[in-house]
Amino acid sequence: MKHYLKNWRVFVPKSVECLKEYKFSTFRKDLFSGVTVGIIALPLALAFAIASGVAPERGLFTAIVAGFLISLLGGSRVQIGGPTGAFVVVVYSVVQRFGYEGLVLATLIAAILLLIAALCRLGTWIKYIPYPLTIGFTSGIAVIIFSSQMRDLFGLNTGTLPADFIEKWSVYFSAFPSLDLTTTLLGLGTLVFILIIRKVAPVIPWGISAIILATLITTFFHLPVETIQSRFGELPRTLPTPNFSLFSFTWDELHRLIPDAITIALLAGIESLLSALIADGMTGGKHKSNCELMAQGIANLGSIIFGGIPATGAIARTAANVKTGAQTPFSGVIHAITLFLIIFFFAPIVSYIPLAALAAVLVMIAWNMCEASRFIHLFKAPLGDVGVLLTAFLLTVFVDITAAVEVGMIFAALLFMKRMSDHPEALPLPLKEEEEEMPISKKEIPKEIEIYEIEGPFFFGMADTLKDVLSSIEKPPKVFILRLRKVPVIDASGLFALKEFYLKCKRQETTLMLSGVQKGPLKTLRKFGLNTLIGEEHIFSNIDAALKASQKLLKLS
Repeated sequence: MKHYLKNWRVFVPKSVECLKEYKFSTFRKDLFSGVTVGIIALPLALAFAIASGVAPERGLFTAIVAGFLISLLGGSRVQIGGPTGAFVVVVYSVVQRFGYEGLVLATLIAAILLLIAALCRLGTWIKYIPYPLTIGFTSGIAVIIFSSQMRDLFGLNTGTLPADFIEKWSVYFSAFPSLDLTTTLLGLGTLVFILIIRKVAPVIPWGISAIILATLITTFFHLPVETIQSRFGELPRTLPTPNFSLFSFTWDELHRLIPDAITIALLAGIESLLSALIADGMTGGKHKSNCELMAQGIANLGSIIFGGIPATGAIARTAANVKTGAQTPFSGVIHAITLFLIIFFFAPIVSYIPLAALAAVLVMIAWNMCEASRFIHLFKAPLGDVGVLLTAFLLTVFVDITAAVEVGMIFAALLFMKRMSDHPEALPLPLKEEEEEMPISKKEIPKEIEIYEIEGPFFFGMADTLKDVLSSIEKPPKVFILRLRKVPVIDASGLFALKEFYLKCKRQETTLMLSGVQKGPLKTLRKFGLNTLIGEEHIFSNIDAALKASQKLLKLS
């Protein structure tokens, strides 16, 4: 019985755990961060809904309902949930093909899949998603989001836009003569203001400040531009009545929407756990992955019952939540309540937001999502990883996100099998006697030095394990020696994990040293530029040299 109860503790939300130590001083910090993030989330919720091809209020319903449930039931202390750019492509495609009713059914199936994944404890499996695959998806989605905003940014008269990337740009070029100068100046002016505010005063939330300024200019000068009200009507002041009719469907509808539902579930799982991991890196905490998946499933179910769209963890809003001082999940709960109060009291004013300004905000979000520097840097990774990156990116842009997920995962799995077959020495075989080093346990190691060894290929599965190493050590060591003598090959996910681990060591004032790096991995490290980052003087051929350098460093300090 005790074992059974222990297994189910993984689903106890962080909000429940935080109640034990909750104080008024904690509440004050949560209140400030929650209200701030709620204000930041307002234009994003509207913009993501419009970009997804649904009414803007559906984005608000999602941010309120799903945001509330994700924070209340999730496995992260600081996660902020709601509509995100990751879903724009798939939601727009489903709405175009099956209408909002089709999206409702696809989201329902996805919610059930997320609940099943949580119950089967699949949360930790997300670590097997290769880094190039994730970057390929997000960069492709960023290009699609950018493309979808040209009509509102320039006031083009296009009618309903096609989902296909090439067809969409063909329509834009055909509609170019209909460009509206006032809308263009307002949209580009908003974009310039965002760039200035990010450069001069990065502390100020650029999204909401740009929207407020654009709305004031539009209202004061009576600019003839499209607003939320002119296209969609005035926003409602309250949440809609719960709709349970979505539970009735035909088997034919179910069959047609399963691929889209799987894509939604995968994106929700990957994005939410990635966001939680980033939050862990910023706060030093540790999220509960299966509890987070459970919350994502319940939140998506709640979202569609209240007329919303798919939701997941929002990386940018979660980071803003951390930076503004959030302490517990109640900050996310307050963020949802703030959004509800805004529409309850100010819905008529919010309705006057110009669509060109929302388009400018989404263009900036697309730029942030594309992570151009990381995308370009990955071309220095092994050729197979570059192939995975480009496959995911090109399929996302020119086919659809569902095909990108399916083909990308298969490509990554085949690449993994090839690498394993190319390096049979990665299997746990006993070392020959003359190759054996003296066991570390027999050496006198100062307590300021920590030694960790990786065996086998340093691929995406092992990469996630490395992230938690420093967190498990009670006091950060002065020197951390990572032994790689049994690592025959390292891929892009391993390179990225090693870079992140180095940066984490640096933040904790720990010197990272590598020992026993083989020729192949060393060549890959140098090509990726990690030898310069870590320092050639901290890369050694064997453990003895690394220990001598460590002890010398300790004496100098």
